[in-house]
Amino acid sequence: RVNQSSAIMASNSGSISSNKRFLIFFDFDETIVDETSDDMVVQAAPGQHLPGWLKDTYQPGRYNEYMQRVLAYLAEQGVTESDLRSIMEKIPATPGMLNLFQFLRTRPAHDFEVVLVSDANTFFIESWLRRAGVRQLFHRIFTNPATFNKNGRLVLRPFHSHECQRCPDNMCKQVVVRDYVARRTQERGRPYQRIFYVGDGANDFCPALALGPRDVAFPRRDFPMHRLITETHEAMPGEFKAVTVPWVSAEEVITRLRKLVAE
Repeated sequence: RVNQSSAIMASNSGSISSNKRFLIFFDFDETIVDETSDDMVVQAAPGQHLPGWLKDTYQPGRYNEYMQRVLAYLAEQGVTESDLRSIMEKIPATPGMLNLFQFLRTRPAHDFEVVLVSDANTFFIESWLRRAGVRQLFHRIFTNPATFNKNGRLVLRPFHSHECQRCPDNMCKQVVVRDYVARRTQERGRPYQRIFYVGDGANDFCPALALGPRDVAFPRRDFPMHRLITETHEAMPGEFKAVTVPWVSAEEVITRLRKLVAE
């Protein structure tokens, strides 16, 4: 049984059929969208910038708490739900990403189980996915919960807590990935043929470390995830097990997936 907090974290998509051959994870910021949604929200602030006193409250590893203060400030400045939504809806997709979604959507139903793991929040992500017409593609979304209170402020909460030294306090994606894969493997009664992870950031390196030699990590080329994989191969050969396929355009992800689903 999934505990209550993870039931809340996962967006409820009903039961997922247990015959999917592959599991693919996506990050959101700088992976699906070509910007960081938290940075874009600043466009809603007066003069399109945040005051110095607010920026100075940021502490490393405590980004979620910082964003809570930013969202409170924006609400005080009269920024509304529809202001925030329209900013999110305008963020461009990364090159080739909408084609990758189209590829996944047109595959036979038993090919891909699609999961999003992001340190953004439910409101930013849902706004963008719905606008792009791809919300239905995702079986689960794991991210920080965000809801509007009666005063119209977007209230952000941390996703979970964990022991990982590498990751920010509110989310270790490796914990999410390991828990999800273990739970789904048990529910299905069999493992996936392969697991894929598409990401860009340092916090996407951590979950990719959990992948096995049949799995594929798709790091955005020359972004932190890619650099960390390269450094790990040099410093600790054998530590990073997955096949690595860097991408500039998600068309390169399609090319590799096409080969693998045909095997």
